[in-house]
Amino acid sequence: MSVIRRLATVTLSASLLAGTAAALAPAASAATLGSSACSYNITDHDATVGYNGVNYRSGPGTSYASKGFLYSGDDLRVYCGKSGWYYTKLISRSKSGLPAGTYGWIRKDMLLQLAG
Repeated sequence: MSVIRRLATVTLSASLLAGTAAALAPAASAATLGSSACSYNITDHDATVGYNGVNYRSGPGTSYASKGFLYSGDDLRVYCGKSGWYYTKLISRSKSGLPAGTYGWIRKDMLLQLAG
């Protein structure tokens, strides 16, 4: 019987410790959500897509899959970058139908920079 109690105590302790660690961990910023490929941070800012039919990719390069297309006027929040690519989030639903809040990569020369 004491072995079962010890096992239950250890299991309960481990669960409580894991829960405490999760509760104390800092919230992930948008720049770290799937963006481990970023090699530099920049001040978060808004930008607008400047061209039509721009691939919104899953990583910073043309070898990564396209999530869909963005069109002139689609608005993004820019978080960080790698080489000539920015890691971003759609502010509102894209003209092609990608939902607001979708994260992805876009070549920085496809954007019109806005102050903010």
